[in-house]
Amino acid sequence: MIIRSLLDTDLYKFSMMQVVLHQYPGAEVEYRFKCRNPGVDLVPYIDEIRGELEQLCTLRFTADELDYLRSWRYIKSDFVDFLGLFQLNAKYVEITPSDRANGEIEIRIRGPWLHTILFEVPLLAIVNEVYFRNTQPQLDLSVGRERLAAKIALLRETPGYADCRIADYGTRRRFSRAWHEEVVTTLRDQLGPQLAGTSNVALAKQLGLTPLGTLAHEYLQAHQALGPRLRDSQVAALEAWAREYRGDLGIALSDVYGLNAFLRDFDMYFCKLFDGTRHDSGDPFAWGERVLAHYRANRVDPRSKILVFSDGLDIPQVMKLYAHFQGRCQLAFGVGTNLTNDVGPMPLQIVIKMVRCNGQPVAKLSDSPGKNMCDDAAYVAYLRQVFEIPAEAGG
Repeated sequence: MIIRSLLDTDLYKFSMMQVVLHQYPGAEVEYRFKCRNPGVDLVPYIDEIRGELEQLCTLRFTADELDYLRSWRYIKSDFVDFLGLFQLNAKYVEITPSDRANGEIEIRIRGPWLHTILFEVPLLAIVNEVYFRNTQPQLDLSVGRERLAAKIALLRETPGYADCRIADYGTRRRFSRAWHEEVVTTLRDQLGPQLAGTSNVALAKQLGLTPLGTLAHEYLQAHQALGPRLRDSQVAALEAWAREYRGDLGIALSDVYGLNAFLRDFDMYFCKLFDGTRHDSGDPFAWGERVLAHYRANRVDPRSKILVFSDGLDIPQVMKLYAHFQGRCQLAFGVGTNLTNDVGPMPLQIVIKMVRCNGQPVAKLSDSPGKNMCDDAAYVAYLRQVFEIPAEAGG
């Protein structure tokens, strides 16, 4: 059994789920899976993935886990009470071979947002582990341990980086649950305060680390169907978040419509209200410079704000970004696949993205081509027009 606890997911799933319970309990959504690696045949593992899904749907939150969640300042007691009754239901998930008959598989999650939001991260972890335990059954993890040791040494021993801190963001694309636990335990023991925490709630609880995360793209995408009018959907999403958390969990995600559209909406009110912003696509150096300039233009001292970098990072890139922005703002770095699936074989680049909400298509038009998963070309064109996104930008 790969997933053994419903806490074995990323923190932002719980923070978003609480907003859904309180503000959008009737929303209906659809998610779809995509593997970006060409030529990967996942069809032989469908039955195994389905079996793991069935086991995932037997899990319930334990009393100890609920007490842990209840101890967080920003989690409301009624949400924890709801989780005490919660159980995932496999009826909302369909796993089939692709009609293209090319080895790809289709995973569709359809149902109430409140009852499907927790599927994404454990399902991705299941696909990863099923694939690698079948294709690499005798893999020697000594390569992974050597690479991890080199990363730790680089960060810990390079002069000038004692205050550079990283966090584990690698649940979704990890090689295995056991390897993920070994990696984060090793980071905790050898990096000390240079490990800021982990996005994985189960490991945070188990290892005494800080759980980290705020919101994901799906939250802002859903507001394309939940907000007042489309042009105001980003503002509506940020306003709803502020109503829920009243200053907690104040990191805004900047790339659902690209940085230009984000900065148009992220006015002085939001600059002062939110603790910082997160980068997840496009050139991180150019992004950071523009965000810092935006803060200054809105009479906010950038040194009081946090820039969170989380797009495909490795340790050398973290260090370059730290050296570039150090002293000009507060910094945070979330490292995912490069920590939890750097053991030799090529990692899977797999995602599960929201594609519809309340029967309406939703999309992300980020600053990196290829990250959008909307199959409704007319809607994407309309979205570009509304948010003034050139056709050659995003993807």
